[in-house]
Amino acid sequence: MTAPSESKDIVLAFSGGLDTSFCVPWLQERGWAVHTVFADTGGVDAAEREAIEARAAELGVASHVTIDGGPAIWDGFVKPFIHAGEAYQGQYPLLVSDRYLIVDAALARAGDLGTNAIAHGCTGMGNDQVRFDLAVKASGDYRIVAPIREIQKEHTQTRAYEQAYLEERGFGVQSKQKAYTINENLLGITMSGGEIDRWEAPGEGARGWCAPRSAWPNEPLQVALRFIEGEAVAIDGREMPGEQILARLNRMFASYGVGRGMYTGDTTIGLKGRIVYEAPGLAALLVAHRALEEAVLSKQQNRFKPDVGRKWVELVYEGFYHDPLKTDLEAFLASSQRMVNGEVVLETRGGRVDAVALRSPHILNASGATYAQSADWGVEEAEAFIKLFGMSSTLWAEVNRS
Repeated sequence: MTAPSESKDIVLAFSGGLDTSFCVPWLQERGWAVHTVFADTGGVDAAEREAIEARAAELGVASHVTIDGGPAIWDGFVKPFIHAGEAYQGQYPLLVSDRYLIVDAALARAGDLGTNAIAHGCTGMGNDQVRFDLAVKASGDYRIVAPIREIQKEHTQTRAYEQAYLEERGFGVQSKQKAYTINENLLGITMSGGEIDRWEAPGEGARGWCAPRSAWPNEPLQVALRFIEGEAVAIDGREMPGEQILARLNRMFASYGVGRGMYTGDTTIGLKGRIVYEAPGLAALLVAHRALEEAVLSKQQNRFKPDVGRKWVELVYEGFYHDPLKTDLEAFLASSQRMVNGEVVLETRGGRVDAVALRSPHILNASGATYAQSADWGVEEAEAFIKLFGMSSTLWAEVNRS
């Protein structure tokens, strides 16, 4: 790889917003030739993609590329996340994990250019800087430049400084003031700021895809998902790439308000974070996958696997996307999915989703027994099992009864 002293090319993960727009002239004035990369992970439409490309050109970047991040976000995050089957602290479905795929796109561009300089627009207070930096450091010997962190050493009103900096150089800045900080991608939407940060009830403005109760359709929705080795491969009998399945589930279940929640949890550095999130597609996938797993995995697998899933989620949340333990855990998770094959019918009448029907050749049915109905063993065998199974507890009661 080209040494930093031999190249003044730097790759900037670019979104076209205030922070990354500010980064371009700031880096240029320090001698860098700025190459921007926008990884489209599903949060913009075609017009917005064009606007981001136009913004890069307006700022005078050396080059700009747009990458379709849909396949990468499915293979790199959604598949193992659904296999893990757990949310962070039991609630949050890791909706900003597209950051790791953005880093991958930036590193690939750096490889094309022969540079090891990477820049991002993360602030010095949030979790994203941890995810970006650790993902880059785990991928090679790169130089990381973070302009927003640099100016925060001298300026407390950072966004006002960025806006003035751009305007002084003749670059327009969007004047609209947003009440909320909103992150949107194929995985879902997160919203913070305003009354959410004040620990108050979110206002109606804090709403993205998910319809309010008054707008839910009257008729229930049923959707059939087919899985092969734990991966969703078809919806209502139609096979399609995973990222398209997720996008379709987002649209279908959002109209019924599925997947919306409010989460307060521990950030990477230990502060409490409070957000409203919406993830209708992931919510549907998790319910369907869990129902299929419960039917085809053994009792011991179903007991043990959540521990592995929770650890995988913690690693991804805290920035350890490339840690070897994550790879080890994914090997176990993939092995556990060998028999997770079949079709699950989901139903929603609004607000929640249930798995109402299940078909699989691997369901662990006993041919001669049905729970609480019939059995292919005798009463004496049942009584003997109960006696042996409860021996320790029964002995303790007998010895200590007095």
